[in-house]
Amino acid sequence: MKTTIILFFSAVLLAESCGEAKSSAEALYGPTWELEYISGPRIAFEGLFPEKKPQITFDKESGKVSGTDSCNGYSADYELAENTIVFGDPGPTTMMFCGGSERQFLEMMKKIDGYSFEDGKLNLLVGEVPMMQFKKVGE
Repeated sequence: MKTTIILFFSAVLLAESCGEAKSSAEALYGPTWELEYISGPRIAFEGLFPEKKPQITFDKESGKVSGTDSCNGYSADYELAENTIVFGDPGPTTMMFCGGSERQFLEMMKKIDGYSFEDGKLNLLVGEVPMMQFKKVGE
């Protein structure tokens, strides 16, 4: 009887963990994500993006992301596999100059190789280190 109970709970835990991996990727789709942290620049976050924060939206069907780098619109391909993500070069963007901080965001996107979720927020990672963190701003 103990063996049956242990096997049952093991099966439930295994099923739950498989379901989490699937729902993790699904959580990318739907909302618009707004940047609230970026690693690297020696300027305070609010100084980098005083007016408007960069945003990103994932489109599952097209395999593209789109958004704003705080100044200009952008679009790029992405590839997703389990908890890894790789972004292609941004396609044509508008070309306004807004102080240079907008380039920091797009340059960091090129380095990203993974993602995770923590407390409802999206972390974009290099290795296991969160380099950017986003919050949901729209669905």
